[in-house]
Amino acid sequence: MEVIVERACGMVIHKDNITACILTSKGKEIRTFSTKTASLLQLIDWIKQLECTHVAMESTGVFWKPIVNLLEAEYIEFLVMNAQHMKALPGRKTDVKDSEWIAKLLRHGLLKASFIPDRNQRELRELVRYRRSIIEERARQHNRIQKVLEGANIKLGSVVSDIMRFSSRDMLRAIAEGEDDPAKLASLSRRSMKRKKEELELALQGYVNPHQRLMIKTILNHIDFLSEQIAILDQEVALRVTPFHDYVERLDSIPGIATRMAEQILAEIGSDIEKQFPSASHLCSWAGLVPGHNESAGKRKSAKAKNGNKYLKPALVEAAHSVAASKNYLGAMYRRTAARKSKKRAAINVAHAMLRITFYLLTRKEMYVDLGEDYFDKQKQQSIVKYAVRRLENLGYSVSISEVS
Repeated sequence: MEVIVERACGMVIHKDNITACILTSKGKEIRTFSTKTASLLQLIDWIKQLECTHVAMESTGVFWKPIVNLLEAEYIEFLVMNAQHMKALPGRKTDVKDSEWIAKLLRHGLLKASFIPDRNQRELRELVRYRRSIIEERARQHNRIQKVLEGANIKLGSVVSDIMRFSSRDMLRAIAEGEDDPAKLASLSRRSMKRKKEELELALQGYVNPHQRLMIKTILNHIDFLSEQIAILDQEVALRVTPFHDYVERLDSIPGIATRMAEQILAEIGSDIEKQFPSASHLCSWAGLVPGHNESAGKRKSAKAKNGNKYLKPALVEAAHSVAASKNYLGAMYRRTAARKSKKRAAINVAHAMLRITFYLLTRKEMYVDLGEDYFDKQKQQSIVKYAVRRLENLGYSVSISEVS
């Protein structure tokens, strides 16, 4: 086979050790290193000593990140691979053989690298992903406090839409401090909540045990702490995306996508989108928002979509569900698909459309212009009229159609 890379290095990375194989025209050399920083520096010196230009490795957990950081600092080209894309033939499997196999594939140009963004984007990714995990943890605490209230027969959630709003939080704090009188608790309501005072008194009459008061107090303190951490991360993320303020504004113009969601999209796909993704179709495929393609002997098998980016895909699906009742193009697409298939299919369909729109807004440097809620009706106006007339005629009516002047 033709040699594409003259000096190639393949690595098998584990938590405590790295096995590396360098292939050249003179032969091969294999060594094992520890994952401590001093040993990693020795690994980089060894790679530079043998004048190796390309390094390939499996994307094992997060253990590849320290090596990539060092290779990037030395301007050595690296490829982080999906392990499923370079499986060796069955037989004897060792780290030495695996590293040699990776080096052979790299040397003959048979590897396709995964998308690894630059250092700044990787740091932004970590911050945004951590912020999302904290937000999800705060939501779990909201559900947990509702569970405690139900255990004490406090039906506050049946009267108010959100038990963590200002009035509800004051009531929960009072319950945690030992207040039992429903009238005093209901008197803590504010603004429009005061109109529900009688309902609140009935809902707040329960049996709260001491351990439940302690749990409510602890959960409320935990929620306050998480909210403070989210605010700190919001400031840091906003500071880091300041150079891409125009990108955030363009994404924010899409229905269902707010500033926080726009920041997450930028963190996952980057700002130089054309360099990484040749087209909108490639981007949607990478995110896992397209059907799978599995065909053999002329028969189409399962079209289940791949997992894709596990942070971007769920966020886009969540945004898609938020436009279900919106009176715009995306809302009409959701309702149209949900009527024929299901809400889950509709969410995937709208998420796919959102990501395609994202690609074109960032590449063309334009703001989003909505096509309107009646876009699909206008596209099939004649067929809709014929269908409605046929249905009425089947019911025994005589129908004549004339345009309104």
